[in-house]
Amino acid sequence: MSVQYSLSPQFMLLSNITQFSPIFYLTSFPGLEGIKHWIFIPFFFMYMVAISGNCFILIIIKTNPRLHTPMYYLLSLLALTDLGLCVSTLPTTMGIFWFNSHSIYFGACQIQMFCIHSFSFMESSVLLIMSFDRFVAICHPLRYSVIITGQRVVRAGLIVIFRGPVATIPIVLLLKAFPYCGSVVLSHSFCLHQEVIQLACTDTTFNNLYGLMVVVFIVMLDLVLIALSFGLILHTAAGLASQEEQRRAFQTCTAHLCAVLVFFVPMMGLSLVHHFGKHAPPAIHLLMANVYLFVPPMLNPIIYSIKTKEIHCAIIKFLGLKKASK
Repeated sequence: MSVQYSLSPQFMLLSNITQFSPIFYLTSFPGLEGIKHWIFIPFFFMYMVAISGNCFILIIIKTNPRLHTPMYYLLSLLALTDLGLCVSTLPTTMGIFWFNSHSIYFGACQIQMFCIHSFSFMESSVLLIMSFDRFVAICHPLRYSVIITGQRVVRAGLIVIFRGPVATIPIVLLLKAFPYCGSVVLSHSFCLHQEVIQLACTDTTFNNLYGLMVVVFIVMLDLVLIALSFGLILHTAAGLASQEEQRRAFQTCTAHLCAVLVFFVPMMGLSLVHHFGKHAPPAIHLLMANVYLFVPPMLNPIIYSIKTKEIHCAIIKFLGLKKASK
């Protein structure tokens, strides 16, 4: 993708010495700089909804003893992962809109891309474990309490916490060894590995292959196993005796299915744009990246609050108690 930006002479000087001290230039929406204060409003709204919504889910689960079960422990882990994604992009995105601060040092860029990719891989893993939880609940309900125990959920949570960062560390650290020359303009308001690696003026075959392997063996494998879980759930639900039992089975996994679609559809869209849409308008790249990183953390609390009866009732009870206390 070729994007033309007018940079200051001082920044052009910095771009010529990026082999020694890389400083990247983050962008917002090219061509819309005059109305960026208006564009800030939906971004601020999405951040507020995502952060407050996920914090509220955590508070509801923590304060309601009836929700201290493996399913809601996993939902808490999903909310924490969504909070991590929000906080990862918040400094640079708000810095551009509030302070017109576009420059980012390479070290800070490394930290940000490490957090973004780690939390993305973590969310994929959490959704996989939640799919297995729903599979056992519907396909083997009598054995659910034996298979899904608190201890196993804790172990799975630890695997999720370390799986993403361990897979991300090598490709992020290797970026430090590459020289960067020419244009150092990034087409997003945050750092992504697949974009930074394109600015290196050396052979990056290992990073590209390693990144592809990580995507295949983490994200794609998770997606295949999630699809397999839902296939088995649909097969089991279709074989239930009554329509009422089928309806209850489908309702049990509706919220999770929505969360899976909200996360994986934008991810696949962003991947397709990066690989096959190099000549697409810059706004398309920006839109897909922002949808991928901002929409799931914003929608997940809403989805689970509406579609999960226990969460919905707990919220009503929580708000009712708060109102009564006033």
